[in-house]
Amino acid sequence: MREDGLDQQVDLWESHATWWQEGFTEGADAEYTEQILPLAAAHLAGCDEVLDVGTGEGQVARLAVAGGAARVVGVDPTPAQVAEAARRGGGPSYARAAAAALPFDGGRFDAVVACLVFEHIEAVDEAIAEVARVLRPGGRFLFFLNHPLLQTPGSGWIDDQVLDPPEQYWRIGPYLTEDHTIEEVEKDVFIPFIHRPLSRYVNALLDAGLCLTRMEEPAPPPGFLARAAEYAEAATIPRLLLLCCEKRSERDPRGPAATEERGT
Repeated sequence: MREDGLDQQVDLWESHATWWQEGFTEGADAEYTEQILPLAAAHLAGCDEVLDVGTGEGQVARLAVAGGAARVVGVDPTPAQVAEAARRGGGPSYARAAAAALPFDGGRFDAVVACLVFEHIEAVDEAIAEVARVLRPGGRFLFFLNHPLLQTPGSGWIDDQVLDPPEQYWRIGPYLTEDHTIEEVEKDVFIPFIHRPLSRYVNALLDAGLCLTRMEEPAPPPGFLARAAEYAEAATIPRLLLLCCEKRSERDPRGPAATEERGT
């Protein structure tokens, strides 16, 4: 079933690769330009060997090279994305691969980044385990997600004209229920999404030996709000979640605090 699911996802991303390339790269999207890329640059600073999982056309991989990384590799299961990434160049090397089966030796990278990728991956535990496997001890994982509160099925901005006075608010759907959907994100553009509660991701990270070191929930950036006037009243609702993690050097079931207590 998972192989069939992966094939379907790849087919959809292959069909809509141009939609992504034209709408979300090379300065076309304010959330990437003003928020995601600056955060990635800041947290990748000082990393030499970087893997970009779900690289798409390679904008985050190119960013890592521009920031001084000596070797950057981007992987993506979609042929059209990998081909476009190679065409755009910029220094990284690319390979076609799924996140749940990374074609690299263990402990190869000192940083892995996945930007808005895992909410499209069915085999989430396997993929996170692969990230942990290819990281060196002490290596960092930058895990960017569409915020689970934003992506919860049935969530959305409500303009309630029944109340007196009228009121606008953000409705949250069934947050705790994992949900697999194919969403029409634009006319005739269908993309697979999997909603999971935040605890589902955090526990999978911890089980794989990845310790959460920082969490970012930035407000929507000004450029996005300027292009989406209807969202301005919901500017306090985060659209992006960044989990910064570090691979523990020792698999301690009691966690890093216990290691500190032992003085090791």
